[in-house]
Amino acid sequence: MKIGIDISQLAFPGSGSAVYTENLVKNLLKSQENEYVLFFSSLRQPAPRNFKSINLKLPPLLLEQLWNRFHLLPIEKLIGEIDVFHTSDWLEPPAHCLKVTTIHDLIIYKYPETFQRRGGHDIVANLKRKLEWVKKESALVIAVSESTKQDIIEILKIPAKKIRVIHEACSTEFTEKSAEDTEKIKKKYGIKGDYLLAVGTLEPRKNLKRVIEAFKILDIRNLELVIAGKFGWGEDLKSIKNQDSVNQIKLLGYVPDEDLPGLYAGAEVFVYPSLYEGFGLPILEAMACGCPVVTSNISSMPEVAGEAAVLVDPEKVNDIARGIQEALENREQLIEKGKARAKEFSWEKTARETLKVYQETRRC
Repeated sequence: MKIGIDISQLAFPGSGSAVYTENLVKNLLKSQENEYVLFFSSLRQPAPRNFKSINLKLPPLLLEQLWNRFHLLPIEKLIGEIDVFHTSDWLEPPAHCLKVTTIHDLIIYKYPETFQRRGGHDIVANLKRKLEWVKKESALVIAVSESTKQDIIEILKIPAKKIRVIHEACSTEFTEKSAEDTEKIKKKYGIKGDYLLAVGTLEPRKNLKRVIEAFKILDIRNLELVIAGKFGWGEDLKSIKNQDSVNQIKLLGYVPDEDLPGLYAGAEVFVYPSLYEGFGLPILEAMACGCPVVTSNISSMPEVAGEAAVLVDPEKVNDIARGIQEALENREQLIEKGKARAKEFSWEKTARETLKVYQETRRC
């Protein structure tokens, strides 16, 4: 088969879709039985050096209009004839061949306020237009979790028979670290002693305000609460933090990917009571690094965590506090369960199952 894949998400390194695309393609390319044609489009970002791709330097806004609104210019005009085209989570070009689309989540329907207009892009409107074309044209849809599959059925009304669930995995750099490595990371970020860790963009869906409130309820004087993630919108976490007279809460802001494994590995507990996730990759990342996990009992998070994490009601501060206390008391047991759980997911498996979906299009 000759398979085309849009890898334009790699223009946004560190994003969930970029992690997915890079690891999926890297493992697909290990197979010699197919020919892959990779398509990359970004006006300002350079093409990824680790993949040979056909590069198109056009403004994203133009491609949004061309493909998602007017649906003109089949992808074959740019990359040649192919048997299957795997589309991104941003653009949906028309195609003469069969198409497969991965849907990571439906945040644009559940939390549209998360997206703000940037550079002329109405992100919510654009993604809704894209998904309308997915409904009409994609032969098969990949959902990254059973939870996302149910959202696709309920919200987009795509029939279950067209949806295949293929889980994500964490990258190989997420693994246990030596005491020396974790001490270096702690020194870099000014972390003095033991700490709880929360990771995520600082915006309401990540539920970090309740994490802070739960931490204050526990009143654990020998622990810091470290929050890593770029500043988003909504809750003023700085003012909430400043109400803490003991100054045990540290907001790190953006942390580069290469530092995250060390932060996970050095933490006493990873706290992730998000209100909604398409998959919840940080759960597996923390587990792979040997860090106990507290996460939500809703959305995709129980599906990812299995029985290897403490599940809590993310809307109840007292329950989040209860979960943190339980994880602290059962650290060693949770660490072993978490490492075993993380090993159940791999990008090799994701690639194998994705390849089966490409092959299945022949029968569509």
